[in-house]
Amino acid sequence: EELCYSGMPISKVFSEDIGIGGVLGLLWFRRRLPTYACKFIEVVLQLTADHGPAVSGAHNTIVTARAGKDLISSLASGLLTIGPRFGGALDDAASMFSEAYDNGLGPEDFVDKCRKENKLISGIGHLLKSVENPDARVTLVVDFVKANFPCCPLLDYALKVQDVTTRKKSNLILNVDGAVACCFVDLLRNCGSFTREEADEYVQMGALNGLFVLGRSIGFIGHYLDQKRLKQGLYRHPIEDITYLVGEE
Repeated sequence: EELCYSGMPISKVFSEDIGIGGVLGLLWFRRRLPTYACKFIEVVLQLTADHGPAVSGAHNTIVTARAGKDLISSLASGLLTIGPRFGGALDDAASMFSEAYDNGLGPEDFVDKCRKENKLISGIGHLLKSVENPDARVTLVVDFVKANFPCCPLLDYALKVQDVTTRKKSNLILNVDGAVACCFVDLLRNCGSFTREEADEYVQMGALNGLFVLGRSIGFIGHYLDQKRLKQGLYRHPIEDITYLVGEE
């Protein structure tokens, strides 16, 4: 009996060249996605594959590898850092922007509401990138979506929110988490393969963070292999970078 992915024989997967995006559509969403949607998934995986050794997940992977642990343990160590402060903002960004857009809040009203509630807007802001120094990853995502999606109302809304937030500070840009999140919601809602209820449910399930986990695993494994290839020894944090709090005598 031939292996099937959601009813599609593996021979057809290859003969029709649906790619990893098509395979993900079959295994995650149990349906065949449009070609542009499959390509978008592959774009996201490529853009999220790595962001250098300094970020928390890569750092954990490297430290664990240098402690002599195996690939799976090192990868798991890195993945366990993913959450609201690192990489896991996609689900929150999707929820926040979708709720504001669906409730008819204008961009300025949305920003004011978050400010009054003392809430950070997930998907807005970057430590190093700004209006003057844009993130190439965001530009690539936006350009692809504008050229290939039938419509992208949530992305357009997020870009208008960015216009508001960057008036206050130029690094309060739509970051890659926010861009990918809004574009993926646009894909789910408007590609014709999902009902609105299904689209919202997949966001609630955490499918967007799944994209980041899958993509970044590529980079974490790369960092693990680097440490093993270079035969790096046990990592010890520089003592001068540690602050000790000493009680009063």
